[in-house]
Amino acid sequence: MGRMLGAFDNPEELDRPDLNKCPDCGCFFPGDFCPICGKLCPEEMRAGNRKPVKKQRARRSSGSGRVTFVDWYHSWWFIAIMMFIFPLAGIILLITSPHQKWKKILFVAIAAVYMVVSTFGYIFYPYVVEIFDKPVNTSMSRSEYVDACRSVSAEELHRSADGCDDDFVTITLTVTSRVTLADEYYGNNVYYLCVANDNSGLFLIVRDCLLANGQNFLTGDTITIYGECAGTKQAYDSNYNVHSLPSINMAYVIIE
Repeated sequence: MGRMLGAFDNPEELDRPDLNKCPDCGCFFPGDFCPICGKLCPEEMRAGNRKPVKKQRARRSSGSGRVTFVDWYHSWWFIAIMMFIFPLAGIILLITSPHQKWKKILFVAIAAVYMVVSTFGYIFYPYVVEIFDKPVNTSMSRSEYVDACRSVSAEELHRSADGCDDDFVTITLTVTSRVTLADEYYGNNVYYLCVANDNSGLFLIVRDCLLANGQNFLTGDTITIYGECAGTKQAYDSNYNVHSLPSINMAYVIIE
């Protein structure tokens, strides 16, 4: 008699306590000699002498083991589309779907975060950017900062506005008006349109990033600013005229 085999069972867990077992080929037989290899069955492998085979604990399946067919309208891809096109319908489909509860909760959490970020992200974007990329250096004292600034002309900034980002500069200007940055409708940042005091007639955009002695400039104020170049910015004045000009993030100022 050969070894009994189950369709899905582990052969090492099978045993016939009423039969002898060959230690070489694992065959079960009633006589003294294995009918397959002809070996004499040792005493420890005879019926009644063998140690019982330990049964391994069956592994629990993550599911029922059966294939569950999900209607197309309960598929994740369709629910995701409906969440962003028609949220109410997407929520109803998700609740009535056969998906596991924890997956539903996770999906709703991800969708909620996405909707909040996509809807209100533009409001918080300027603040988030400044957390990781501050407009001016805050690690230096005023005297150190001023000493690090080199004098520049408006013409130099106009010729190389995007090539001198973060350079420490100083320049004397006259305030002409406040302006609104084209890509920043929210936030507490204040921008000024200023003209250079070197008879060039060239304008610059100055962003108020003052680290001390906050000021509210008036039209006609002559100011000497110390700050960092910030490339070219586009801004609107009170008459909605567009100005695309070199800009400076102002850290310190002297009003003359």
